[in-house]
Amino acid sequence: MLKLNQIYKVFNEGTMDEKIALNHLNLSMNQGDFVTIIGSNGAGKSTLLNLIAGKLIPDLGEVIVADKNLTQASEHKRSRLIGRVFQDPMAGTAPTLTIEENLAIAYGRTHRRGFSLGVTKKRKSFFKEKLESLQLNLENRLSAKVGLLSGGERQALSLLMATFTEPSILLLDEHTAALDPSRAELITALTKKIVEENNLTALMVTHNMQQAIDLGNRLIMMDRGEIIFEADQDRKKGLTVEELLKEFQQIRGGTMTDRAVLA
Repeated sequence: MLKLNQIYKVFNEGTMDEKIALNHLNLSMNQGDFVTIIGSNGAGKSTLLNLIAGKLIPDLGEVIVADKNLTQASEHKRSRLIGRVFQDPMAGTAPTLTIEENLAIAYGRTHRRGFSLGVTKKRKSFFKEKLESLQLNLENRLSAKVGLLSGGERQALSLLMATFTEPSILLLDEHTAALDPSRAELITALTKKIVEENNLTALMVTHNMQQAIDLGNRLIMMDRGEIIFEADQDRKKGLTVEELLKEFQQIRGGTMTDRAVLA
């Protein structure tokens, strides 16, 4: 479902500020894989998601999604195949539009025929059904402006909008980091439920090591633009945060001290 071949990306090349963000990185994901990504600040995690989404283009290498070579494709062109939820709850929705209008826009990414902001009775019934799965009573607030929702409610809506069109790959960019603990727990549980029920292929960046261990069937650790450690489903079952820190120390010969990573 996703194949990254020898991805290389450098910023400020040829200057004193040159930084290799991704260093000939390779990654393959099959249908239904849920991969969590950890690593210290500057490891290349967000750059990796931006490159898959099309916000960035690699200097070298290939990006293949659902057997389509999208290396040079625009972010807009990729949006039919890729869903994304950002760290900022304000980023994934249009605050001045209603819940049903936001859902109609998301629906229109993969259902172009007859698309308009007008919501038919049949489509409204579909939206209500999907919203009920969130268990936040949003199905009874279709005409409410999204800007009036709480951060947790907006993030839950963003998650639903990114997934109910069944994207080829779902990108989760620290999507619980800006929420309070109770709301973060809710969104984490919803993420697990939605990904599993729909057999989605998902790639999630998180600074929370325990969350990275608990979710998904694969875990990768990044540092300096490279994947330096990977754990499959069997390896993850008994994995602890302490063991991950030891792995980093053994591989890099140093200590992972970033406080966010130790959360």
